[in-house]
Amino acid sequence: MKVTKVEVLQIKTVSPGWRPVVCRVYTDEGIYGDGEACLAFGKGSSAAFGMVRDLASMIIGEDPMDTERIWQKLYEGSTWGYNGGPVVFAGISALDIALWDIKAKAFGVPVYKLLGGKTRDNVRAYASQLQHGWRPDLFTFDEFDVAVGLEDYAATAQCAIDEGFDAVKVDLLERENSGDRLASWKQNSILTGDVLELAVERMDIIRKTVGPDVSIIVEAHSHNSATGAVQIANALEKYDVFFYEEPNTPNPETARYIAAHTNVPMASGERIYSRWQFAPYLTDGTLRVIQPDIGTSGGFTEVKKICDMAMAYDVFVQPHVCGTPLATSIALQLEAVIPNFIIHEHNSNLRSKSATGLTKYNPQPVNGRLAVPEEPGLGNELTEGAYEQATCIATVTKDENTLITK
Repeated sequence: MKVTKVEVLQIKTVSPGWRPVVCRVYTDEGIYGDGEACLAFGKGSSAAFGMVRDLASMIIGEDPMDTERIWQKLYEGSTWGYNGGPVVFAGISALDIALWDIKAKAFGVPVYKLLGGKTRDNVRAYASQLQHGWRPDLFTFDEFDVAVGLEDYAATAQCAIDEGFDAVKVDLLERENSGDRLASWKQNSILTGDVLELAVERMDIIRKTVGPDVSIIVEAHSHNSATGAVQIANALEKYDVFFYEEPNTPNPETARYIAAHTNVPMASGERIYSRWQFAPYLTDGTLRVIQPDIGTSGGFTEVKKICDMAMAYDVFVQPHVCGTPLATSIALQLEAVIPNFIIHEHNSNLRSKSATGLTKYNPQPVNGRLAVPEEPGLGNELTEGAYEQATCIATVTKDENTLITK
């Protein structure tokens, strides 16, 4: 079996600024595989599209079964793979995921079978980003009802609990009570009393709403200084924080400072790429939960290694999931296997119009749990809808590298 063609798509959705990048890898035996470069939000989608397109030429003619050797070829041959960041690793990830999809389909089994087999049939999930509003009306809205007042935080938490979730995640300082975004200088500093009070008030109403048995994850999106991160962690400790995600800009030095001055378990990973970048956090014991994104940290080939490394240090894994429904299915394949899995992220964007029509399935938790797909490959795939919504499609073969824009 040989790779004959790669198609790379950049998709425009109804949500402003949300532009997923996906790919489909074809073979001479008629089997194809899909992958995703998970840089859909923020700035970087166009770069990811270009990176997947550039790397695609390196796998034409390759045997898709040789995932380990191909990964090393992409890492070394791209020049920028060494100690690389999100763009180059997103490119490697998308292609690697698609190759594993092909390999599993060729054997007629789910990807998890090739990664080591299941240790669980379903996974515990949490409702991610409550501050965006956790709406009950699935797939009917374009924009979120952003939580502002305390009653909003209570209502959005109650909505998630009513659906059966027993774990939620919230960024307590994304916005002021006015609804405006909290100024970055107010967070990336020594925090003043009013900012700390804002976080505590919101956490207090959420805990009172959900009760003592629901896990609450606190999100910071890396906006705090190390000092501010310690202030928040210590102020919220009494609320039994499950873990504190991305308390500041990922850095092994500042992570040591934060871990030494708080008892709240710290998590990070969506801005950490490859086994080499995760290693110092594991050897220091600063992170108790790592959150690599399979779509930006090297695909199945690399992230499985990262998870196995973490196992040696009693560190748990919660893959970062913030892409299309394909990313959900990708994460589930790995989460089914690894013994140190802790919880699955189910992002609020997966419930919006932007998540519909791109993939064959859009898995949604039932009573806070997601079933592991049993179909061959990823258990999900791109649809014609993804091609119809694509604003850019690159086709790479042995003899051509063409681009169509709409």
